[in-house]
Amino acid sequence: PYGKPVTRTREYIQIMKQIFERKGPVEFDGKMYQMPNKGEGTTGLGKPLKSILHGDPSIPIYTASITPAGVAASAEVADGVFPVWMSPEKYSVLEPSINKGLEKSGRTKADFDVAPFVGVIMDDNLDGCRYFIKDFLALYIGGMGAKGKNFYTDYATRMGYGDAAEKVQDLYLAGKKDEARDAIPNDLVDEIAMVGPEARIRERAKDWKAAEQRGEVGTMILNCQQAEAREVMADCFL
Repeated sequence: PYGKPVTRTREYIQIMKQIFERKGPVEFDGKMYQMPNKGEGTTGLGKPLKSILHGDPSIPIYTASITPAGVAASAEVADGVFPVWMSPEKYSVLEPSINKGLEKSGRTKADFDVAPFVGVIMDDNLDGCRYFIKDFLALYIGGMGAKGKNFYTDYATRMGYGDAAEKVQDLYLAGKKDEARDAIPNDLVDEIAMVGPEARIRERAKDWKAAEQRGEVGTMILNCQQAEAREVMADCFL
């Protein structure tokens, strides 16, 4: 069942942290999970157990969240979040949710990592580079959910691309995938990815570095298929 996905995620992480810490038998009485299990069909004779495996509690836990409630839950109980994409100029889209979760957990932004996936495609053919990013965006904005139930469409809308996102979804769900890809705005691609000639990519990398210095981006997960692009990214960020 997909009901209460945020509650389920929050409780799951809380349980796993207890297991990793091995301070004793794990007991948990949540809305979605109970340990020992008290669900339908159980005997009621279950006993709390301590893991025989020695987990490493220092291993960070990240969630892949983009909804406001999901991001807030991540900032409350996890160590970081993977927004599927983001703009270094629009941390404000995530900020209220992150602050809400951090306040609830009594932590600060220094305790939480924002780790976006960033596509990097280097070539003098700018439109050709954008093509691959648009293909990815069209799939997620257009096809990852029914009308009114697509988290990625909603996320693109919060980033300021509501009209385009709705058009992309309508085209994609109608089976017009190529047209959906073509309807992805160039500006959205340029915000979330680094594409085009080397000089253009290096210039855009400065904006990501600025976001890092502001504490708005921590780890950047760079998708560089080309060896040349990897070398440029290493020079820009390492």
